[in-house]
Amino acid sequence: MSVSSKIIKTTADQASHLIEKVKTPRVQIFLKNSRIFFKKLSEAGTQGYPPDTKRRLVVMNIFAYLIGISTLGYALQQMALGFEEYKPVILLNFALMFTAVAVPFSHRFGDACGGLIIIITEYAALLVFTYYLGRDSGIHLQYFIAAGASIVVFGIKQWWIALPAVIIGIALHLVAWFNFPAETAILKPGPEFINSLYTQAAISTGVLLASAVYYAFRLAESAKEETDTLLRNILPDSIVERLKSESTDVVADNFDEASILFADITGFVELARKLGAEKTVELLNNLVMRFDDLASKHGVEKIKTIGDAYMVAAGIPEPQVNHTQRLARMGLDMLRAVKDVREETGLDLSMRVGLASGPVMAGVIGTRKFSYDVWGDPVNLAARLESKSEPGKILTCPGCYEKLNREFKLQSKGKIHIKGVGQQETWFIVEEEQN
Repeated sequence: MSVSSKIIKTTADQASHLIEKVKTPRVQIFLKNSRIFFKKLSEAGTQGYPPDTKRRLVVMNIFAYLIGISTLGYALQQMALGFEEYKPVILLNFALMFTAVAVPFSHRFGDACGGLIIIITEYAALLVFTYYLGRDSGIHLQYFIAAGASIVVFGIKQWWIALPAVIIGIALHLVAWFNFPAETAILKPGPEFINSLYTQAAISTGVLLASAVYYAFRLAESAKEETDTLLRNILPDSIVERLKSESTDVVADNFDEASILFADITGFVELARKLGAEKTVELLNNLVMRFDDLASKHGVEKIKTIGDAYMVAAGIPEPQVNHTQRLARMGLDMLRAVKDVREETGLDLSMRVGLASGPVMAGVIGTRKFSYDVWGDPVNLAARLESKSEPGKILTCPGCYEKLNREFKLQSKGKIHIKGVGQQETWFIVEEEQN
């Protein structure tokens, strides 16, 4: 083995050893406890507030802790140069540190209280620091942090506090610049110390301003993601994209061929009376979650639930060649799901299903509470077939029979009278034929 190969192998072995070491339970416990501690620290005093306010207060707490850490750093640096000489600014740094750490305790008095404490104490302290050390120290740059952070800390809803805070911050920066040149400084630190102070001030200003901007953009992105997720839970993905991209608010389409399935639990009203509200909702939620999973599995579109009824469509909003077969398979799976729930709960559950196909219209209804709905003869026919079906069976129409008879086993129910249609031949879908 060559020397280079040995070096590479040794390095790889060392890296593997370090990775394994990181995976040890003790390190994992430490990391987990650290995350829990940081979460508790950042959420201190925010209990009981609405989610949006709580997020803002968490950011305020983090800002306060960062202020506490930076002022402690300044204090220690100044103590190293001479406590007696820099006593006023050292003591002021310690006072600022303790004030910042106490901010989470102020949230009990109102969500604006902590922000006001930070703004007032920082504005006053920065002016005093610049008075003692002169503008060459760069301390007054941190007014820009306070001005930028005001919007984040108070939020848009409290603009009447944030806007004056921004204006006052900019004004105090100018006051410090014009009134405290280097020659008027009370303390006379050397060039190295001044350069160090200015560098720290510039870095902290840049980092904290960038953090504030990042947080603002992240909030906007989060709000956009939440809205997008909510829309996609209500409407089909392709419809959401159209609503976002098209200038018109009207989304309406005609489909030459689609299939509609209606399902309804038999004897549900009487069952609900026996179960009570909580257990009824629990049962319905269990069933609907299973049906929703089946809709995703078969690539069909859930339209809505109406009480204990479930409506699903195939071939919309995107056309599908095998839309009727998809719904037939889903209907059979739904019946099996109801059977599973019946066996798990011991409840006397059964379901009737109706399936029809033909031309339909579909579109988005509403402006505040969106819904994607379907209209047309197949919708009415599927609902009436469901009412004429039998517990544990799927009843379908002649149009569906033509599409299904080669892939599914069908059983004739004979002609039945359907409101608005008259006498019509119907069939039960028994099972899918095995190839």
